[in-house]
Amino acid sequence: MTVGILTLTLHLPDCHSLKEKRRLIKPILARLHKEFNVSVVEFGHHDTWQRCELLIACAASPGDYAERTLASVVTFYESHWPDLPLTQEKIEIIA
Repeated sequence: MTVGILTLTLHLPDCHSLKEKRRLIKPILARLHKEFNVSVVEFGHHDTWQRCELLIACAASPGDYAERTLASVVTFYESHWPDLPLTQEKIEIIA
C-alpha cells in the first residue's frame, strides 16, 4: 500500500475577507474530491485572506498510481482555476 500526499499553496489575489476565501475554496475541495476520489482538506494559513494551503491524499496499491493521480490533480487544478495561481506544489510518496 502506498500513500501519496500533495500539498498545494494557492494565491487568492481578489480575496478581501475570510468569508470570501471560504466561498472560493469550498467548491475546489468538493470538486477535487469528486473528480479524483481523494481526501482534500484546507490546512495552514487559516487566518490569512490571500493565501491557502490544501492537503490532498490518496492511497493506492501500485506506487506509481498514487503519483500519477496527484500529478493529474495538479493539472486539473491549473486548468480549472487559472485565476487562483499555485505558488507551490509538493508531492510526497510514502511506501
